Amino acid sequence: MGTHLKPGDPAPDFAVADGDGGELRLADFRGRKLVLYFYPMDDTPGCTKQACSLRDANADIAARGAAIVGISAQGVDSHRRFSEKYSLNFPLLADTDLEIARAYGVAGSGLGGLLRSVVKVAERVTFLIDEDGRILKVIDDPDCPDHGEEVLALL
Repeated sequence: MGTHLKPGDPAPDFAVADGDGGELRLADFRGRKLVLYFYPMDDTPGCTKQACSLRDANADIAARGAAIVGISAQGVDSHRRFSEKYSLNFPLLADTDLEIARAYGVAGSGLGGLLRSVVKVAERVTFLIDEDGRILKVIDDPDCPDHGEEVLALL
């Protein structure tokens, strides 16, 4: 894995088209916690289990004052299909150039990072960000089928 952010670090800002003609920024979540999860690819077995687990836990996560945002390198159309297929109840952001993944250190480094940039996939890492935009916790190896519960235990 590449070197990524650690608890206490400021979370890098981002501004990404949200697929509905608007723009989503990290600053939009100031005042509440954010579960920002990077995943490799839409509609693959592990990514689907992870997204559905977060979907199922979203009401409880929101009750603890947090929002969920997923990020991968697929485009807006792919995210829309994936989200509709599984009735996801949180936004998925298209980081098609891996710019956000690089800012968070999850695009990989060395030969692995080069390969990831060629095939356009980020590492599977979740960042819990506090109300002030600082990294609260990093989940390096999420438990895909139970990721929602894993996040709830840390909020």
